[in-house]
Amino acid sequence: MGDHAPTLVLGGTGKTGSRVVRRLTGRDLPVRIGSRSGGVPFDWEDPATWQPALQGVRAVYMSYYPDLAVPGAPEAIGSLAELAVAGGARRLVLLSGRGEEEAGAAEEALRASGADWTILRCSWFNQNFSESYLLDPVLAGQVVLPAGQVPEPFVDADDIADVAAAALTDDRHVGEVYELTGPRLLTFADAVAAIAEASGRDIGFVQVSAEEYASALLAEQVPVEVVDLLTYLFTTVLDGRNAHLGDGVQRVLGRQPRDFADYARETAATGIWNQG
Repeated sequence: MGDHAPTLVLGGTGKTGSRVVRRLTGRDLPVRIGSRSGGVPFDWEDPATWQPALQGVRAVYMSYYPDLAVPGAPEAIGSLAELAVAGGARRLVLLSGRGEEEAGAAEEALRASGADWTILRCSWFNQNFSESYLLDPVLAGQVVLPAGQVPEPFVDADDIADVAAAALTDDRHVGEVYELTGPRLLTFADAVAAIAEASGRDIGFVQVSAEEYASALLAEQVPVEVVDLLTYLFTTVLDGRNAHLGDGVQRVLGRQPRDFADYARETAATGIWNQG
């Protein structure tokens, strides 16, 4: 596959995928977006969409929707990786979960495919507070979560994208596993406090039980599978297993990762947290 063949970015309209697309196109590299909502049609739940999306590409950024923790994810990752390699796209970069048993199974499936792989292990994204399910609670002035004093190494999606772009274009990263984190540990209460300070708003944080959280989501008609996933992430995964920093950003980019406070200040300046 020649250097002029495109890179397929799965989830290319999402938090990390859209940023990977911008970095590759900024270097005048050809990109194909694979998504349910833009670019070439691609749906993890519809394998018939996989082959057309992979046709003629040289590399693939693999982000699995909704999360590698859902049943069937490792099998899907393995099947798509084998299909990609068979078609000539050997360079595969997987966005993986940090401290998730199911993500580990997906990583093994990727390794078994014969691909030239790189694995990016991440936990909670900073952007979950501005581009995802935590934006509405922030706007409402109260973030209610089943998260206590367990600290997390929140990572910035821009750092993930910088690392992914490097891994997709530089063979030095083949066979590497990178643990991507921010530069320090914060609790969810710490993160909300930083957003409140940056935005000049009064935003509270309330800890509830996992059962109370699930009941509240179901009452808002959030789909059961989404409730189950979030409950899993806030209980099983948020148990301290990820309460340590990784050095992936430094190893790949030669710089420190972006701090949450810098993310909060820059995001607050966009006005996203002062709507209404």
